[in-house]
Amino acid sequence: MINLQDSFKKIYMKKYYFLLFVFCISTTLFSQKKRAIKDANFLFETKSYIKAAELYEEIIKSKQSRELLQNLGDCYFYNFQMSNAVRYYDLLFSTYKDSVKNEVYFRYANALKGTKNFEKGDQVMSQFVGYEQNTIKFIKQVTRAIPNSYRLEMMSSKTQNGDFGISFFGDKISFASSGNTANKSYGWNDKPYLDLFFASIDSNGQLDEIEPFPKTINTNKHESNATFNADGTIMFFNRSGEKQVKVGSENVATIKIYRAEFKNGQWTNVTMVPFSSNTYSVEHPHVTKDGKKLYFSSDMPGSIGSFDLYVVNINDDGTYGEPINLGNTINTNQREQFPFISQDGSLYFASDGHQGIGNLDLFMSLRKSETEFEKPQNLGSTINSEMDDFIFILNEKNGKGYFASNRTGDDNLYTFELIENKIKDMIEGEVRDKKTTNLLPGAVVKLYDDKDIFLEEVTVGADGVFSFYTKLGKKYKIKAFKDLYIPAEAEFDTNKKGIIYFDLQLKVESYDDAEKIIDKKEDGTVLIELKNIYFEYNKAELTSQAIEVLNVLLELLKKYPQMEIEIGAHTDTRASNLFNLSLSDFRASMTLDYLVKNGIDKKRLRSIGYGESQPLVACEDDKCTDSDHAANRRCTFKILK
Repeated sequence: MINLQDSFKKIYMKKYYFLLFVFCISTTLFSQKKRAIKDANFLFETKSYIKAAELYEEIIKSKQSRELLQNLGDCYFYNFQMSNAVRYYDLLFSTYKDSVKNEVYFRYANALKGTKNFEKGDQVMSQFVGYEQNTIKFIKQVTRAIPNSYRLEMMSSKTQNGDFGISFFGDKISFASSGNTANKSYGWNDKPYLDLFFASIDSNGQLDEIEPFPKTINTNKHESNATFNADGTIMFFNRSGEKQVKVGSENVATIKIYRAEFKNGQWTNVTMVPFSSNTYSVEHPHVTKDGKKLYFSSDMPGSIGSFDLYVVNINDDGTYGEPINLGNTINTNQREQFPFISQDGSLYFASDGHQGIGNLDLFMSLRKSETEFEKPQNLGSTINSEMDDFIFILNEKNGKGYFASNRTGDDNLYTFELIENKIKDMIEGEVRDKKTTNLLPGAVVKLYDDKDIFLEEVTVGADGVFSFYTKLGKKYKIKAFKDLYIPAEAEFDTNKKGIIYFDLQLKVESYDDAEKIIDKKEDGTVLIELKNIYFEYNKAELTSQAIEVLNVLLELLKKYPQMEIEIGAHTDTRASNLFNLSLSDFRASMTLDYLVKNGIDKKRLRSIGYGESQPLVACEDDKCTDSDHAANRRCTFKILK
């Protein structure tokens, strides 16, 4: 006889063990995933980006979050794998845009530019900087502007990828490379630690007879960016810290500058300079040939951006002065790195904060004084690429030099030769607010000839600067435009070669500063404050009082022919919503028609009826007085441009 109770008990126990098994498996998988995320985050925090990316790639298949997508995008960005970076930044911004930190916009934009997607990169960068970017237009302008173009050729070090940090070393050159495979790998990119090498240059401009510096210089840490005094007896170079330390919320191994002396055929007396630190980096040293000044890059306290350029005096007794920041003409809120001073005192450096083609670009700035330089000039698209371009050194005697770039995906050295461009004249200036003297990014500057024929226009960047290239012996006019500002203009003639620099001539005045009847509200809305135009109940005809007020508006619009306005008509709350909306549209149109009939171009005007949706006096119908209703029957005039 079948025992039903025993049968049910067996079935129940089987289900119980099955569910227990599933639960255990699920718990194990959950624990493994949680552990994998923890491991990946640890690798990311310690900047082991290649290994972190491998773990994140597995995790992301079954789980997505803002942190995971951002970290994975960052892993690829920091290793110049821009296509992969864009793939995950795209997912990040399409899913979590409202919670993405501002600095990620900068990396996303540069990753897009790194894949030559300049249009989308400009859109993202415009959101980051707060004004319009147009890289294609910039490339065209800057390439015309530079005095020289560059003929390039990649150099082969016969080591491996990862060559940069090139400098002159007597009749040889020095450079840094990850080509020493005996070195242990560096977690950031899983390549060997950097060592310093020196080499000759053969007749084809390639590295030859490559030798490493001795073990007094090269250790089991990174060594890079050597620089030498004129007779090659003093060397400054970079070495990474012994271990990572906590700086803020990050674990970092700071970069330090060391000094070494060449005595009795050996590099000796290797000492750290006193302004190096465990809490910030000092890197990319460049010593002047007379050995009296050392330029470098640092994120030390007081820096304007993530890395700034500094100079420090080297005293006759071997001590150092206080590091001096080169100021905000050179330094931005991003990276300025790899300084080089040419024989004529010009400063060459790399930056991703000044407007460029993408990521780090090379710039040149003429010297004004010991610690001041002119506004930097981008070296143009014949040497700069959409990726990082850096470490520029030049032999002015033969017009040849070297630089580094990761445009192929890895750091490589390039040789270049200067090719002189046809000389062109340039006018340059700034656009500022007349009252505050603040720069006005986003202002549009237009160039006209002496017959007032339009030639070209530019939108100024964060520095408020514009420039145009002109011809000798010609007369020109420039006009500056900015929404809610009165256009400004200046005339000039090109009677000499070189840069004609305008400053005071293009200070533009805002409408609200120029006119008492114009008022800028806290929300940024700019209104023309006229006596109210009242309408009779249920009517749209302009009264004599209304015409008197509109004549004041008419004179203002004639005075400022670039001004564009919105005419907004409002009703009281009597009658239906639909009727009031239609009535207000008609009233706004009647007002617009009056202005057009009296000579104002209709393109400058926009009329809109708001009905009863924006009462000046908020009250219920049965509690509104006649004066309340009259106040709500009005027109408003908002300046659009």
